[in-house]
Amino acid sequence: MLDTKTAFLTQMDMSEDALKTAIQNALHGADDGELFVEYTQNQALSLEDGRLKTSSYAEEQGMGLRRVEGEFAGLVHSNNLSEFQLKKAAQELAAVSKGHGGSHSLVLSKQHKPLYPALNPIETHRFEERIQLMNDIDAYVRNKDSRVVQATVRLNTNLQQVMIVRADGTLATDIRPLVRIDVSVILDNGKMRESGSFSYGGRDSDDMFFDTKRWQAAADEALRRADIALIAKPSPAGEIPVVLNPGWAGILFHEAVGHGLEGDFNRKGTSAFAGLIGEQVAAKGVTVVDDGSIPGRRGSLTIDDEGTPTQRNVLIEDGILKGYMQDRLNARLMGVKPTGNGRRESYAHLTMPRMTNTLLVGGDMHPDEIIADTKYGLYTKSFGGGQVDITTGSFVFEVSEAYLIENGKLTAPVKDAMLIGNGPTSLKYIDRIGNDMSLDPGLGTCGKDGQGVPVGVGQPTLRMNGGITVGGTAS
Repeated sequence: MLDTKTAFLTQMDMSEDALKTAIQNALHGADDGELFVEYTQNQALSLEDGRLKTSSYAEEQGMGLRRVEGEFAGLVHSNNLSEFQLKKAAQELAAVSKGHGGSHSLVLSKQHKPLYPALNPIETHRFEERIQLMNDIDAYVRNKDSRVVQATVRLNTNLQQVMIVRADGTLATDIRPLVRIDVSVILDNGKMRESGSFSYGGRDSDDMFFDTKRWQAAADEALRRADIALIAKPSPAGEIPVVLNPGWAGILFHEAVGHGLEGDFNRKGTSAFAGLIGEQVAAKGVTVVDDGSIPGRRGSLTIDDEGTPTQRNVLIEDGILKGYMQDRLNARLMGVKPTGNGRRESYAHLTMPRMTNTLLVGGDMHPDEIIADTKYGLYTKSFGGGQVDITTGSFVFEVSEAYLIENGKLTAPVKDAMLIGNGPTSLKYIDRIGNDMSLDPGLGTCGKDGQGVPVGVGQPTLRMNGGITVGGTAS
């Protein structure tokens, strides 16, 4: 596999110096902008009830030339990588610059060591090996539990290579592998049917699929969740303490709080956190960070989609709001530095400030102590979908698995629970933070303005002793 820069320059039939000169000329007089060149490969396979249901492979390449004037950004994109198309894109963008001036913002810091050098997960194992693996998983769940009436296994492997060229002569590249496996089952006990699923993945080769202990653990977890759903009782309702499990439960704060800490919403004053830098916005002990530099995590990148190196950004520290996640446009307009959070779905999309891996940092309390300290409440085990209003921070989340806490102990499993609350308010009711900080298994995709990007979340066990309402169906 050619290195990313050589591959793109060869495809465009341009020297590095010629390309840099072309971008400098195309963006002359703009406030900011860049050329984003991308090549992606994706293979998706699904097996249902022992039969290959879908098999797809796709390749896509293209480039997007973006020019920024003030707070307006123009983008011209093409799936043809050529000098001719680049010049044509520059001509079309020239209209954006009419009546505008300015200088390029903020020179990039030096790119750090690539997180994923020359790794292509699609080429690690043969197609036949993946099919055999899915059949092995299907056979495993059926042998493990005779109640299985349907089993589905999905494998997704993806490679994205990008090159970013800025008018100041900066050229940065990144290789971004991404893999994910999903195991889903439906159990029938003769009276009712329930489903269970488990997924894991990350920025790695697909060797993680073929780790027998790991895929068996995922299959066991899918079976366990379906089994619990068969015996779960309707959830109670009301404003009661809620203990959130470590890891994937961080999706609640990703949605209810994380989006409100993105720079564009705060620059425009539409976030509930706008204008609150330096103020107490959460309970003491609550620290929230966004870190796109953790190797192997779904939201991690060497550089963001504007070429800024990713980093660990402290957003909330001990309850005090410290800063927002920034792309270059909003950072320039707010008079701060970009934080490595400029992201785009593809070359055909504009960048915007987005989360990478958003984490609520662990405390010093043992998780068993948190449950023992709760006389009555709800313990969440896994989450489904949710909705949030960025302006107010109000959210509604589906809890796919939960348990009652009674007299300091986990008791009956419950289903059909919803968590209803307000993100900024809920932060102030966190009164117990566990020492078991963990990351999600690698399955998150975040949507914003019609664009989806891979993300990660994480948190320890923690308790919200108020500020949240449980919606349930128990009479």
